[in-house]
This record gives sequence, C-alpha cells and structure tokens, in this order.
Amino acid sequence: MEKKLYLRNILDIRKSKNRTESYPTKSSEEQSDVEDSVLKKYEDLHIKLKINPNLPELLKEQHKKYLLSTIVYLSHAYECLDASRPWLCYWILHPLSLMGVRLDDTRKSHIVKFLGKCQSPSGGFGGGPGQFPHLAATYSAVNALVILGTEEAYNIIDRKKLQEFLLSVRQPDGSFAMHIGGEIDIRGAYCALAVASLTGILTMDLFKDTAEWIVSCQTYEGGFSGCPGMEAHGGYAFCGLSALVILQKGHLCDKQALLRWLVHRQMRLEGGFQGRTNKLVDGCYSFWQGGAFPLLYSLLAKDGNTPQDHLFDERALQEYLLICCQSPTGGLLDKPGKIRDVFHTCYTLSGLSVAQHFLEEIRILGPSKNGIACTHPLYNIRPDIVRKALLYYNNLGTPKQENQTGNM
Repeated sequence: MEKKLYLRNILDIRKSKNRTESYPTKSSEEQSDVEDSVLKKYEDLHIKLKINPNLPELLKEQHKKYLLSTIVYLSHAYECLDASRPWLCYWILHPLSLMGVRLDDTRKSHIVKFLGKCQSPSGGFGGGPGQFPHLAATYSAVNALVILGTEEAYNIIDRKKLQEFLLSVRQPDGSFAMHIGGEIDIRGAYCALAVASLTGILTMDLFKDTAEWIVSCQTYEGGFSGCPGMEAHGGYAFCGLSALVILQKGHLCDKQALLRWLVHRQMRLEGGFQGRTNKLVDGCYSFWQGGAFPLLYSLLAKDGNTPQDHLFDERALQEYLLICCQSPTGGLLDKPGKIRDVFHTCYTLSGLSVAQHFLEEIRILGPSKNGIACTHPLYNIRPDIVRKALLYYNNLGTPKQENQTGNM
C-alpha cells in the first residue's frame, strides 16, 4: 500500500533553527551556517512549487547515468581510495540495484573477475589486487558479488579460505581485528558476521563471546562506540545492532537507550541525521542511523511493542535527501555545498529507501516515480537479492574446518 507524504510547513521549519542562547561557539556557528544553506534550499523549493507542483523529484535518470559512468572511469579524486576498490564496486552497484538497473552479463563478469583478483590466497579480500586481506574490503566485495548474483559471482568466493581468514582475525575476547595485526573495533565484528551469514559459513564457535563484546561497546548515551569506553557513533551503532541481530542476541543491548539516542540524532530543521552528538547533518547517516530503526522495530515486536509508524520523521528525512543532497547532473552528496561522490550516492539512496518503506507500506514524498526498492537493513542489499544468495550458499553447507583455534 502506498501513502503519499507532503512537505513540512516552511514556517515551522524556520522556527526550528538552533538557538545559541547568546553564547555562540565554533560548533554552533557551523551549525547555523548549515541550517542557513538548508533553509535556503527549502525556501527555493517552495517558490518552484508554484511552477511545478510535482517537486521534489528524485533525479533517477541523472543518478543512473552518473553511476554507470563510474563503473568504467573514476576521476583522479578517487586515487586516495586505491585500497578501497571493492567498496567502490559496492557503492556503485547497490544504488543502481535500488533504482532497478540491470547490468548485462558481460559487464557483470568483468566486475566478478576484477573482484576475484582482489581475493587473497589466504582467504578474504584486499582493497585491490595483491593487497592484504581486510574485513572491510571483504564485506564490500562479498556484498558486491551477491548483488551481481550470477553463479560466477557466487563461486568466485572461496568459502573455506574465507572462514580461515575470519578465524585468523578473531580475538580471544570475541572481537575481530580488521586485518592480521590491525585495529580491533566493532566494524570487524559486523563485517565478519555479515559475510559469514551471507555465505553460509557462520558457526557459533567462530563467534563465541562476540555478542558480549559488542554489548560492552554500548555507551552511557545509548549508542555504540567503536570499542569499549569510546564515543557513540552512527556507523558503529549500526554495526553493533546489526551484528547482535544476526547473532539473535539483540535482547542483550539496552534497546530503549539506543532508541532514545537514535531519535535525537535527527536534526530538527534539516531533517537528516548527524553521526554523533553535536555534529553536523550528513546524508550518509540517513542509512547508518536510519537503517538501525527497522532492526529495532523487529526487537521491539518480540517484546510485544510493535511500532505502528516509523519512530523517526520519514517525511523530514526524504525532504533533506531529495531537496538538499542531489546534484542536478547526477549523484548525491553530504550536504549543500559539498560535491557528489559514489559513497554518499550509495548511502543517501539507502536512507531514502529506509524512509520510504515501513513494514508493508510505501511512503513517498513527491510523485510516485520517486519510489525505489526496499533495502535489507542487516546487509544494505535488496531483500530479494539477499534471499537468493542465502538459498544458494546454505544449500552448499558449511565448509569443514581443519583448525578452529585461530587467535582464540
């Protein structure tokens, strides 16, 4: 069932400006500057509505063209991401799939072969051909291959070696290092759980004590930090909650504290989310924060408290993404004044998907053609694509482990 959403009243938006109470700081000044730029976007749109009442519009064709062009060519600005090349594949493929773009088999095969070159002989994937295996690169490579969804893509993953790689970075307390000898934080646990569950290699021995370590990362604010004792952050909160849900241990965290922290990350005027307390809005957090809500809904439902509506303002979030985060030539961005990139294109469209879908309802701001596909909140891949991969890999069974000790 589709429900049409309408824009917020511009007068109400103006009244929601941040108040410094006569004690301005650098942070409050930066916040005021962002609010001014966002408010101008909203005011301009309300003027344009007199000419085109169908605004705001998702510029799908421009975004498709931009993303398809980046598959074969990226500007020199992306040189700094040479160690994140599987991420680039995922950031391009996922938003295309949300907009219903299907690549031809030849192009899919080229991407699969490239990702195969990023796979390490010792298991897992590196950030590029010949690079050391890394959990973040492994997560993005597996996601990209699952999105491609061909038998060639599924079979390129060496599941036994992948399992061995996960064992090699597992720590005695249940946490995971991002690579051998690398940093240990909550991203590692999530990336390991995501790829293990998607490819059918998850075992309880591999993730013994992981849930308890993740819970130790929940902070006094209610969100999750990268490791115990640090500051709550949107990306880490998503990783922590998703990992617990995969382990079916979501009940171990303080759900009400997490929900309170999450709802306070949505900005009153802008409508988008910030990543941390006292930070600026950023389009990418529309997924990192927004994607946590459907996971919380599932946990609340188990307690008999099924939400009857989104617990964030989905209308305000869609306003921010459609009015403030689109480049007119394609691609999406952090906030007004920033440049487009494939990272923000991926996560702003993912956040838009979350805002548009609530249980069986579709809630769209603007014309119906603004609608995009649903995304699976655990993996940030379309649910039908996830189901297809799970069926394929679960039918293969779990690889036998010759050595389960790893770093345990």
